[in-house]
Amino acid sequence: MKSRRAKVLHRAGGLTLIEHVAGVAIAMAPPERVVVVVGHQSGDVEKAVGRLGVRFVQQREQRGTGHAVLMARPEIEGKSEHILSLYGDCPLIRVETLRRLVAAQEASAGAGATLITTVLDDPTGYGRILHDGKGRVDGIVEEKACTPEQKKIREVNPGVYCFRSAPLWSALATMPPNPAAGEFYLTDVIGILRRQGLPVLAYPIPDASEVLGINTRVELAAVDRVFRDRKVSELMLAGVTIEKPETVTVDSGVTVGMDSVIEPFAQLQGATAIGENCRVGAASIVSDSTLEDEVEVGAFSIVNQSRVGRGAKVGPFARLRFDNEIAPGAQVGNFVEMKKARLGRASKALHLAYLGDTSIGEEANIGAGTITCNYDGTAKHRTKIGDRAFVGSNSTLVAPVEVGDGSYLAAGSVITDAVPADALALGRARQVVKEGWARRRRK
Repeated sequence: MKSRRAKVLHRAGGLTLIEHVAGVAIAMAPPERVVVVVGHQSGDVEKAVGRLGVRFVQQREQRGTGHAVLMARPEIEGKSEHILSLYGDCPLIRVETLRRLVAAQEASAGAGATLITTVLDDPTGYGRILHDGKGRVDGIVEEKACTPEQKKIREVNPGVYCFRSAPLWSALATMPPNPAAGEFYLTDVIGILRRQGLPVLAYPIPDASEVLGINTRVELAAVDRVFRDRKVSELMLAGVTIEKPETVTVDSGVTVGMDSVIEPFAQLQGATAIGENCRVGAASIVSDSTLEDEVEVGAFSIVNQSRVGRGAKVGPFARLRFDNEIAPGAQVGNFVEMKKARLGRASKALHLAYLGDTSIGEEANIGAGTITCNYDGTAKHRTKIGDRAFVGSNSTLVAPVEVGDGSYLAAGSVITDAVPADALALGRARQVVKEGWARRRRK
């Protein structure tokens, strides 16, 4: 990967690789029965998936995949007849595929293991599957040990196994290190099981993309594309219109309601939830936010960690930085930035404003160029604007300050003191006109 970050912490489809794999494992078994073997940058890996409730074991010396599974033995031995083993850098595997793999193993007549296989146009780098005369797996030959004839085999071992527990632990406990690398590999367990007279079965899958491993940034990008394609297809089949879907980015955890429209080059990220009959404009980015039904986000807008109520409009060219609440029917217009702000029901801030640490009531109007000055150089302060208030263009509100219900602020005012309800506040210097001054200056 040419990276200082552990491979499984790289992201594809909006999550780290290990989050994808742990999520699939949890779909197969309760979190307390999922064990993640950690080694390099273990603290960061545990932080990434610890919230899921899985358990961790340390592989303090990285001595191969077989050794890694052996480290988990104290946590899982005797708790299940079968053990499913997954790689942390193969995030595309589907739950349905794993269920069929486990079912094949459970239905076998005492097989020691069943492993996923697939056929690749270019099998370079993968172990090749050898079959016996009965179609069972006879062995796995790694690329560097293949004969010229074996290198022509296109059926490969991606490394996803369902083992019968007792034979697995027996094989791992007695297995010598691989002579080529001095490490203990799961692939060598297959040969041991065969020598013990236990059949090993192959479960071939037609979609090789499910078992794509990641070793380079190029492969990471390829897997990310698969996730994106899966997600937009899922949404469109569920009744979402996605215009130019090849340009749209949707993370795996995003939900979108029926009859919503996602325009070209939009990005829906993180834990975003979008309701029905919404529209997200071209090149807009919505991250970790909730959009209720019938919300419209105009083109080139950013909505981050915010909630937008039913029928509200945001943008174009608006920015909701974080911790904002836009009430139903409210409107946030072009080049308006909000941070830790609430815009009440049917209120409007349509042009060129900064509203930070601000609470705005219902049916208020915020004029173009309005600024809430929330920072005094040391601390942040809040501004409160009441229901049906009218804030004139180019007003500057110096927090902490409160504007009462129904009050008017004259355009161009600097407001530093509280304004009572239904009052008119003017905070500007009187205009002075000196006739003839410009002509005299030019002379």
